[in-house]
Parts: sequence; C-alpha cells; structure tokens
Amino acid sequence: MVAKAPEDAYTAEPFLPDGGGLTALRKAAAGCRGCPLYRDATQTVFGEGSAHARVMLVGEQPGDQEDRQGKPFVGPAGKLLDRALAEAGIEPADAYVTNAVKHFKFTQAEPRKRRIHKAPSLREMTACGPWLAKELEIVEPELIVVLGATAGKALLGSSFRVTQVRGTVLEEEIHGRRERLVPTVHPSAVLRAEDREGAYRGMVADLEVAARALG
Repeated sequence: MVAKAPEDAYTAEPFLPDGGGLTALRKAAAGCRGCPLYRDATQTVFGEGSAHARVMLVGEQPGDQEDRQGKPFVGPAGKLLDRALAEAGIEPADAYVTNAVKHFKFTQAEPRKRRIHKAPSLREMTACGPWLAKELEIVEPELIVVLGATAGKALLGSSFRVTQVRGTVLEEEIHGRRERLVPTVHPSAVLRAEDREGAYRGMVADLEVAARALG
C-alpha cells in the first residue's frame, strides 16, 4: 500500500512545533506540507508583528508580492491598509498581521504570465487553521480585525457574510478562546472598487470602530 503524502491529509497539525514562541512557529511553518498549496507557492508567508500586539489583523492569503517577499501585506493592499489604520487611530506597527492561509493560491495561463489570485477553498483554510490558532494563543490580542469574507469564514464559519456585520464588535469563541472581532472588507476589495474613495472611507470607518473598542 502506498503511503499518503502529508498534503493529502489536509491538516497542518503534524508540522506544529511542540513549544516556543512566534519565532519557532514561523520556522516550523516554513516547512509546512499540510495541503497541496505549498507545491506552487514560492514560500510560506507567516504572520509578522509583536507577540504582545493588542490587535491582530487577519486577511485571506498572501498575494503575488507577499509570495515573492515572504512577508504579509507588503503589496498595494498592504500599503492601503497601513494608511487606513493610521487614519483610524491604530498604529500599524502595534498590530500583528497574518493570513488565514499561509501560501499563495493562484492560476497562471502560461509560464511568465501574471499570476492571478484564486480564493482558497474551505478545506485549505481548515488545513491551515492550526497555524492561526497557535498565533492567537501566543499573541493573545485584545481584538481581531477580520479583513474580508474569506478570513471571516476561516474564523467564524462558512455562513459568515462581511457585508452583514462589518463595522460591528462581535464576541465569539475562536479556537477555544473568547475573542472580540471587528470585520471589515479586505483592502484589495477597496482597490478593485468602482468608487475607491467611498470604499476606502467605509473601511476607515470600520477601523475606527476597532480603535474605539481597543480604548
């Protein structure tokens, strides 16, 4: 009988380190084979920021620039997010930023053509869940800012709709911990919006709710 490859099990659980902080977690995540997404991605893109951050920002997955650089939110969406956070009164340097899925999922018509973002499946998000659970356990943020529908589904289940709850403070049990969350749109959705200024102002308003919740 042929042994199954680790990615066929669709769980990151076997790759988690026994102990240690964010540094140990990041090092272990670099070798994750918990789902097939690692095959095409350049590298794992793990969370960044202080282990004592008061707020954790959770996005969907790395984009093209993040995949190349190995850091979350370093592309155009990340720059817009930093500007919106600062405007809302949240210091970007005080936040821990991460994604529900740690590898870039994309389609590519042919080699050297632009890589087009593709939304991760629920199965892929669930496979990657143990990394996010561990980040939450270590950082223990006072508040989670949920960036977009995919992050919301990863944290709150498949019935999550960002349009219904954005800009409100939710209290839910996430990975065994009671958490406060403020959902908003993903910054990439702002960049794609027809009325970009209106979409940006809406995002800032949501983040101002988060800033007030932090006190």
